[in-house]
Amino acid sequence: MSVTTPPRARPSGSTPAAPSLSSAGALDERPIRHPNTRSPQVMTRRAWWLVALNFLLPGSAQVLAGNKRLGRIGLGATIAVWLLAIAALGTFLVAPTVIYSLFTLGWVLLLVQVLLLAYAVLWVVLTIDTLRLVRLVRTRPRARAGIAILAIAGTVLASGTAVYGAQQLLGPAREALGSIFANTAPPVPPSNGYYNFLLLGADSGLGRDSMRFDSISVVSVNATSGAVTITGIPRDLQNVPFSDGPMKERYPDGLEGHASRTCGWAAGINQLMNAVETCQPDRGAGIYPDAAANHSTPAVEATRDAAEGVMGIEIPYYVFVDMKGFADIVDALGGVDITVQERLPEGGGPSYEGQSAEDWASGWIEAGPQHMDGDTAQWYARSRYTTSDWDRMRRQRELQQAILAQANPTNVLSHFNEIAAAGEDLVQTDIPASLLSFLVDIALKSKEQPVQTLELTPQGAGINPDKPSADDWVRIRELVDAALYPPTPTPTPDS
Repeated sequence: MSVTTPPRARPSGSTPAAPSLSSAGALDERPIRHPNTRSPQVMTRRAWWLVALNFLLPGSAQVLAGNKRLGRIGLGATIAVWLLAIAALGTFLVAPTVIYSLFTLGWVLLLVQVLLLAYAVLWVVLTIDTLRLVRLVRTRPRARAGIAILAIAGTVLASGTAVYGAQQLLGPAREALGSIFANTAPPVPPSNGYYNFLLLGADSGLGRDSMRFDSISVVSVNATSGAVTITGIPRDLQNVPFSDGPMKERYPDGLEGHASRTCGWAAGINQLMNAVETCQPDRGAGIYPDAAANHSTPAVEATRDAAEGVMGIEIPYYVFVDMKGFADIVDALGGVDITVQERLPEGGGPSYEGQSAEDWASGWIEAGPQHMDGDTAQWYARSRYTTSDWDRMRRQRELQQAILAQANPTNVLSHFNEIAAAGEDLVQTDIPASLLSFLVDIALKSKEQPVQTLELTPQGAGINPDKPSADDWVRIRELVDAALYPPTPTPTPDS
């Protein structure tokens, strides 16, 4: 006969024992959710696991030991972020232009910025909840500080990175794109296979009371291959012909005979800003009434018409850089590498005719290979008193090519804040934002090819800028055509 032992009565006032890791039962299979809270060793080990899981897979700590709904939100967001990151990395490895193009779209940058900030906030919430689940008072006293520090450090590292990316990279990028590329007009298709850009450099510094175009170039980019040709137009080129438009209607034979010494402008192309804008009562609005609406100025439009008339090509867009802030771009890129051909002085020039550069120069740029910061590069582009204007044009073109070489994706990303801030302050353009994705694709192709240059100077093209003739304009157009459309080599019978 079996004997049944009655259960032992529990003393009055006692509480049930917490589930033990060694006890039998369903709860033993989930020690993370139902730990033995009386064991500091168990609670400490559990705390380390929860903190590590919160860092490695945010949301998993809540699924295992806390609010499962919150945990599922955290896990879902984490998995989504990882999938997007993997997809972006895979796309970048296979088709990098797609990623570059996407990140030229303001709404894409804004969307990613919002998502990163939201994920950073979610991570902070999950960390706070994880520290609640850990129950530090139940862990070993000596481990409590380490557990808390690890949880906070992990959150600062992860969510801080997300906030940095959103606020310090994507935010400035979106603002710079919106500020610089404000034109919302549809892009103009390439002209005869090329996108042509008027590149203007002007200097409002050195005590000048007005701004004049000191550097005038046309950058022609092959819309298929990305090949780049830079044509330098002398700033003192006289009596230039204009393409069809208001300037040609006013001056069908150029500016010859229309110069105004009293108003501070002559017949040179660099004086068009004074002739069209500075010296007009309405600042040139009557000549180019649509300039402001098209994110341009009358002076830029007149110079564009002149460049088109000289070269015989269409130039739909311009980029204007104020040389006063040019140094910021160079510094933002980390400097540029230039091989200086001859020693050049820095400074505002002689105080009287015949004064030696040794007496007025504030510094010197020595001949030979140089890694120039922004200030030195600016003087390299400006210096003209000991050399000719043609030499200065060559040096400006060297700097343009050096900047293009430095503006690789890695360098741009590593100095993005500085570049965005510098560009927003000193660059103006009418390039529409909708064209940026295409230009990024072309720019990547351009990096793989040498830049060709054509200087419309006596040395480079046999042109006399002071007294150009009708034959000179024909010759210039022939040179431009030959540079943009070189003849295809005829295959030999043996090839």
